[in-house]
Amino acid sequence: MRHRKAGVHLSRTSAHRQALFSNLVAALFTNERIRTTDAKAKETRRLAERTITWARRVGDVLGKKPDRRTTEESARVVHAVRMARRVVRDRHAVVKLFDEIAPRFLGRHGGYTRIVKLDQRPGDAAPMSLLELIPDESAAAAPAETSAPKGKGGAKSDTGKAADKGGEKASAKGGAKAKAASKGAEKSAADESKPAAKKPRASKPKSEE
Repeated sequence: MRHRKAGVHLSRTSAHRQALFSNLVAALFTNERIRTTDAKAKETRRLAERTITWARRVGDVLGKKPDRRTTEESARVVHAVRMARRVVRDRHAVVKLFDEIAPRFLGRHGGYTRIVKLDQRPGDAAPMSLLELIPDESAAAAPAETSAPKGKGGAKSDTGKAADKGGEKASAKGGAKAKAASKGAEKSAADESKPAAKKPRASKPKSEE
């Protein structure tokens, strides 16, 4: 039985395995998506979500300036950063975690990542997966709201549409009249330019013999 032996070994030593998952979690926080094998993606998700939870728990404190925090709040932030550094050794990834990623998931309790199955890897046919962070829902909803028509500045009203249609009809009628007038003027000019037809001469009657 494998009691108290959570996790995967991946045929690596403990030091190699810890360094591997630390780099994978750091790459996930930096690029917000990584492509790896299915087994590594599942284990990386377990560690990444625990680390994000540490940062999310102090999300209300991170919104305050450091000089505005109480001693207890500062201690909470320091403790959360130290717990995150146990998994992620990259300093830039930790800074992005607490500045950008944690505020994104303040209203979400777990489920910060998702795994998308990919094709097999050429060579050894290992099943591959795409591990990525859930996108920000508020940022995705903002462009949809701005694209919707609003009041006077948005779509034209029914009165404006009717006025446009009336103007189009009037312009069409005016254009037809102008075409007819131009055709009449051209016809009259053509008639004037034609030379007058010569009248046939009347034949003289022959004298009676």
